[in-house]
Amino acid sequence: AVLENLPGADALVMAAAGADFRPEGVAEQKIKKGDDSLVLTLIHATDILLAVSRHKDRPKAVIGFAAESQDLIANAEKKLKAKHLDMIAANDISAADAGFAVDTNRVVLLFPDGSQDSLPLMDKAEIADAILAKVVELLPRE
Repeated sequence: AVLENLPGADALVMAAAGADFRPEGVAEQKIKKGDDSLVLTLIHATDILLAVSRHKDRPKAVIGFAAESQDLIANAEKKLKAKHLDMIAANDISAADAGFAVDTNRVVLLFPDGSQDSLPLMDKAEIADAILAKVVELLPRE
């Protein structure tokens, strides 16, 4: 659905992967309890963000997120380069006052030229506003 709706988009801000893995196959029948021989094989799911970056209708700005529990900057830089992003918002999900279970976050914005912009601990709505302001700055003036 994301790829089908790319034409005409100025920017894509992709907050999280739908899933990193998916089942290799689909059972033809309901799987019954008690089947001790059940083996679930997972394969990599389509990387939507990478597919968007390589797409012929790529938006002018493609933004990703890196929720990391270790090596925040190194892992975010790797993802920024591998997925050909215009910006990545990296956040440390192991911090007690930031991440998933709280209403605050602190984020480091990384750019392909190696520059960074660190956002202090703020309400998540304020973080979103700051990220969108940076997205606007990335878009070409017409």
